[in-house]
Amino acid sequence: MTADAPRLVVLTGATHGIGRALVDRLVERGHTVVGCGRSVDAVATLRQRYAAPHHFSSVDVADGEQVRAWAEAVLEEVGVPDLLIHNAALINKNAPLWQVPEEEFTRLLEVNIGGVANGVRAFVPAMIDRGAGGVVANISSGWGRSTAPNVAPYCATKFAIEGLTRALAQELPTGMAAVAVNPGIIDTAMLRSTWGEGAAQFSSPEAWSPGAAEFFLALGPEDNGKSLTVA
Repeated sequence: MTADAPRLVVLTGATHGIGRALVDRLVERGHTVVGCGRSVDAVATLRQRYAAPHHFSSVDVADGEQVRAWAEAVLEEVGVPDLLIHNAALINKNAPLWQVPEEEFTRLLEVNIGGVANGVRAFVPAMIDRGAGGVVANISSGWGRSTAPNVAPYCATKFAIEGLTRALAQELPTGMAAVAVNPGIIDTAMLRSTWGEGAAQFSSPEAWSPGAAEFFLALGPEDNGKSLTVA
């Protein structure tokens, strides 16, 4: 597939932050975007803005049955993804690890790690069966390669994504790729929940997204197993 060929991109966490910005940039470049998010209202807004062949659904990625049903509909109605981006994630409220409630810690595991595994189970078999390559890009973080106080649960999940992605890369057939991608530091609601107004010194999702879209679209088999950062 040439660099400028139209792609079918499946993107979780498409309703806010960097995911929402990527939707706009990918559509502008002529690609078909299939996205999900938990907000019914935000999904409705995306559906109104981008009609078929684009496809948006309200899905909790931590719920394996929801992800499976969503994938079945996408594969039947839209097709097999060329690029699968697992972006949906949560961060814990700033606190030492021993003060993070069990329920909050568990929810991060379910979304940040379980959500990726659910997406792989739901989409990757069809990508393999197609036999024409395909890329799985799992969003990591600078905190998946280093640590900071008060975000231990988030660091743990993103370190897990790094390892999960490398193992997945060893399992995929030749011609496919699994890549862990650190998007960089972006002024999102998630970052502001941790850094407050200090997040304003970094690029907005809208400013970040043009270069990021090109980065994701350029990923290929040669990147399999790599841990990369959006420049």
